[in-house]
Amino acid sequence: MNEDVLKGKWNEIKGGVKEKWGKLTDDDLTAVEGKKEKLLGLLQQKYGYAKEKAEQEYKDFIGRYKG
Repeated sequence: MNEDVLKGKWNEIKGGVKEKWGKLTDDDLTAVEGKKEKLLGLLQQKYGYAKEKAEQEYKDFIGRYKG
């Protein structure tokens, strides 16, 4: 479900992603293209998050867009 929310609402969510994770560039967001694994990888790379931390941050964030 999370992956579907991200893909389906990517244009809407992009602004929120950039607000929450300001180190991500427009090029980064273009590369993500609504794909969860790409976003998680960028969070790990840019913020030094462990995999579990990136996943938890993602879950907390994407929960706002469900429904």
